[in-house]
Amino acid sequence: MGAVGPSSKSLEDYGYMLESAILFVTDMKLGTCWLGGSFTRSSFARKISATVEGLVPAVASVGYILKKEQSGVTIRQLVGGHNRKPWENLFFREKFGVPLSPDDAGPFAGLLEMVRIAPSASNKQPWRIIKDRDSWHFYMQRTRGYGKSFTFRLLNIADLQRVDMGIAMCHFEFTARELGLKGRWEIKEPKIEKPNALCEYTISWIGEV
Repeated sequence: MGAVGPSSKSLEDYGYMLESAILFVTDMKLGTCWLGGSFTRSSFARKISATVEGLVPAVASVGYILKKEQSGVTIRQLVGGHNRKPWENLFFREKFGVPLSPDDAGPFAGLLEMVRIAPSASNKQPWRIIKDRDSWHFYMQRTRGYGKSFTFRLLNIADLQRVDMGIAMCHFEFTARELGLKGRWEIKEPKIEKPNALCEYTISWIGEV
């Protein structure tokens, strides 16, 4: 776990870094679980001496995996954790509304599949990606009403859908490294029409030869 300050991309950075750690311990055959919420004034924050301005957006539990489930229905099943949106809802070619097929994605198909199956708060999968020549533009499609309830405001719960975007970035870049596909992150919004007011540009991956 860690804490972030009020910078423009702090939550995305946090999601990227914590998911990096989770993937590392997963490779060690350990089990993990994301726990999202507000831990600003909690024992978690005190453990790392977080400042008053510091926000702990989420933490992760790590431990040994049970060989057998203790109950018939798990929390993962309750939130639909095994369900994922299809490709045509997440990945597009040049503009929104034009689905990108795995064949069109070429060597990047594996990267996009790793993004598609990535974890997200309430399994909302807010990421949307547009292929534009050698660039891959990441957008966040906010869930209407998500995080706007009185409870969210009262408890000062972090914008977890921004954290989710960092998770998506982590899966994309780590798979690119594994496959030897070079590129860099750049914040430069393209002139692409967004489908609605809830869609926000996040960042772009610029491919390199």
